[in-house]
Amino acid sequence: MTMTSRMLEGKKIAILVETEYIPYEIAAYQTRFSELGATVHLMSRLSGNQSIRFVADVDSVEEADRINRQKTSLATLEVNIDFQNVDVNEYAAVIMAANYTSVRLRYFEPPPGQQISPEMTRTAPAVQFFAKAMANRRIIKGLLCHGLWLLTPMPELLRGRRVICHEVVLADIANAGAIYVPPPVNSPPNDPGNIVVDRDLVTGRAGHDVYAFIDAIADQIVSQDQGLAGAA
Repeated sequence: MTMTSRMLEGKKIAILVETEYIPYEIAAYQTRFSELGATVHLMSRLSGNQSIRFVADVDSVEEADRINRQKTSLATLEVNIDFQNVDVNEYAAVIMAANYTSVRLRYFEPPPGQQISPEMTRTAPAVQFFAKAMANRRIIKGLLCHGLWLLTPMPELLRGRRVICHEVVLADIANAGAIYVPPPVNSPPNDPGNIVVDRDLVTGRAGHDVYAFIDAIADQIVSQDQGLAGAA
């Protein structure tokens, strides 16, 4: 589908973030979705705080050395929306950001006095939030790079779904019963082959595919609206 100006006018997009986010990915969501007319809400688990400042990822020793030499700080992101306080059904799309943000959001607190069990992983607030989104087919769900880790505590959400992900996550999504669609060999960033669309589920291989990922999500939002209009 051809991207047109303001094609997502009036839509709201939820982006789940945490520490170790990728700055250019978040900037892409804020810029591109805004250009298409949508409102972007960055959200996370705030644990009773009014806001939390999250820290960007450093993915190489060289980058860490540069920051130290230049006496500069890591990029940070201020988030003041707790996903536990919003109605997921108000959003046209819910996106799990790339990198290790999904690992951090799988955190759960065992009930006092109880031993930890594997079943408790399902109780992580972010897992529950995304499960609610998965239950509503009108919401487009987007998970980029390592994002599918957020769904592995509830393998029934992935079982039989066609997905793509970073290779680090591949064993986990295969064990959850998902159908892995490999990218083209030596595909460049934002190659359409690095994105897989399975109805209301859009997945992308890596953070550097963020623009193709956004475009695929926008297409699915519009297709969803057209389908609902046709069914009316």
